[in-house]
Amino acid sequence: MSAKTPRPVDAALAREFGLTAEEYGNVLSIMGRTPTFTELGIFSVMWSEHCSYKSSRAFLKTLPTTAPWVIHGPGENAGVVDIGHGLAAIFKMESHNHPSFIEPYQGAATGVGGILRDVFTMGARPVANLNALRFGDPDNPQTRRIVDGVVRGVGGYGNCVGVPTVGGEINFHPAYDGNPLVNAMTVGVARQDRIFLSAAAGVGNPVIYVGSKTGRDGIHGATMSSSEFDEDALAKRPTVQVGDPFVEKLLIDACLELMATDAIVAIQDMGAAGLTSSAVEMAGKGGVGIDLDLDNVPQRERGMTAYEMMLSESQERMLIVLRPDRTEQARAIFDKWELDFAVIGHLTDTGNIVIRHKGEVEADIPLAPLADQAPVYHRPTAPALKPQPMERIIDPVGVEQALIRLIGCPDLASRAWVYNQYDSTVGGQTVRRPGAADAAIIKVEDTQIGLALTTDCTPRYCRANAKLGGAQAVAEAWRNITATGARPLAVTDNLNFGSPEKPEVMGQFVDAIAGMGEACRALDFPVVSGNVSLYNETRAPDGTSQSILPTPAIGGLGVLEDVRTAVGLEMPDGCDVMLLGETKGQLGQSIWLREILGAQDGEPPELDLAAERRNGDFVRGLIQDRTIIACHDVADGGVLVAVTEMVMAGQAGCVLDAPQSGMRPEAFWFGEDQSRYVVAVRDGQALATLAAKAGVPCRRLGRSGGEGLTLPSGSTISKARLLAVHSEFFPRLMDR
Repeated sequence: MSAKTPRPVDAALAREFGLTAEEYGNVLSIMGRTPTFTELGIFSVMWSEHCSYKSSRAFLKTLPTTAPWVIHGPGENAGVVDIGHGLAAIFKMESHNHPSFIEPYQGAATGVGGILRDVFTMGARPVANLNALRFGDPDNPQTRRIVDGVVRGVGGYGNCVGVPTVGGEINFHPAYDGNPLVNAMTVGVARQDRIFLSAAAGVGNPVIYVGSKTGRDGIHGATMSSSEFDEDALAKRPTVQVGDPFVEKLLIDACLELMATDAIVAIQDMGAAGLTSSAVEMAGKGGVGIDLDLDNVPQRERGMTAYEMMLSESQERMLIVLRPDRTEQARAIFDKWELDFAVIGHLTDTGNIVIRHKGEVEADIPLAPLADQAPVYHRPTAPALKPQPMERIIDPVGVEQALIRLIGCPDLASRAWVYNQYDSTVGGQTVRRPGAADAAIIKVEDTQIGLALTTDCTPRYCRANAKLGGAQAVAEAWRNITATGARPLAVTDNLNFGSPEKPEVMGQFVDAIAGMGEACRALDFPVVSGNVSLYNETRAPDGTSQSILPTPAIGGLGVLEDVRTAVGLEMPDGCDVMLLGETKGQLGQSIWLREILGAQDGEPPELDLAAERRNGDFVRGLIQDRTIIACHDVADGGVLVAVTEMVMAGQAGCVLDAPQSGMRPEAFWFGEDQSRYVVAVRDGQALATLAAKAGVPCRRLGRSGGEGLTLPSGSTISKARLLAVHSEFFPRLMDR
């Protein structure tokens, strides 16, 4: 189909554009006539799952979004929280999953570029990038290609634009074979009195296009991201955008310079659905109309149609509403930075979006019903299949061999091959680099304020019990921030699921939201921004489709009043190594069970949110008063993996005591019980006394020192061997 010679608009074309028969009927009712080709394109992208959240919106409203420190919650380009001293942290996470399968480098790179724009659009200078990545089976030949392209894309864009990539997470599972997940998160800092919003205002005010020229890349990218993949997915390369981080860097500096004036009324980046979404959302939020003349849009290709310009997702572009007396001042700024600047329209009092091109009206759509009558679905739900109960466990390998297997497995192996391709220190404000602490730590320039940043989710828990898995993802983010000594403030989320038209997938989504909400409320950890990515499925030639594991990724942010109090994983010699939190030895859905017995059975570990809050508050207080010298939360792999990671991160080894009496060694060392921390202190008995008063379970694990890890059996594994095993996976995968 060519947009230059558009087909007649009818129900069949609407179906190709992703609209159902009922949705197309609503379009006809709103318009009172058959829409033009361009109008149909606008409805199709604005009512796509990616832009309208039509299957998820009703449930997202149940999440807690407010707190005394929340300045702006969901509804703006990014969430905004108060970090003290008149400053705000602005942050969000978004997905670029489908494009990253089709074209891994550009898919990942433009995902980073898009989330950067969401943040600096609001007046913040970006200070950190993070990501949450999911890939298929390492033995699948496609996995290496996708890992290589995605990692290079994340690093290539972030490194060139000059924003450090400081943290993230990676998992592998066959469910992601045809549908990897690339979730990108950006954090910025702004003055609280210089935050810019997107609602347009002022009839007659000029509408300004700035940044790069518009091309044909990314057309219908939003609707592509709202559909399943099939065997012809790679033919969709034209729907993947192409990014230029050097232009993005210029755009950041130009926008921040303009923001230092009083010229801007409203500003929005051109993300999914491009000029369409930015124009519709700005005018719709402001309750005004908008009139655009596409003859003035800077174009890099000849003969572009109105449809193409409105739906293009070319990168590095912004839409700005200016005060009318500031147009030339703004033009001078963008000319200085050698970026396109064009007046392409003005605000009106009609309440409509009117699109003109070559003297013709290509679209005239009332904005209120375009938003208010967008579909909202309450799709059928069905309970997910319960996991098989665990059979009686017989440990076939013993503690030492199990540890060696676990620290070298795909989900626990060193990520150094990945993060060494990222510039994690550009800007000079990175305090804790990747791998040095449970959360990355960034110092806010010209202050002693620190920001603790993390991304977390355990998809295998979510598959077994979506409600518990959703709660656990929030709790782990809260715990990782707490383990640095920071006070958790808020989360952004990226909810990645399969087709909402499958009742069991919709059931997973609803349950995960419920679990997330419970955890956010219990931990005073509100959701301030986020993204939903559905239809993460791969369709096989026989017509069947496989969903990804339910993956509600959580991006967490916390604050340290004095960044110098932050702790990491590294233990000094001569410390008591202590375990805080209750241990029952829960092995259901554990890494140990999967890697040693080849099973994915049982319920995930229990989560007591009251204990989570109590234990975390206790740990944070002791970090702040310098009692705790090093801290690591207990997560995948259990206690022994946590201790081993602390040994590998520093200079000191550790000599371990016997495990808890009455518990099988594998259950004690590798169970994934929640709400626990391994800490290093100078006086373990004093810590135990304090913990008893606070009602926090506490036991000694051993003492730091020596050249490696000495197990209770007396066997010592050298640090060199641990590091060698830990570092093998990624180089071996990528050298195939």
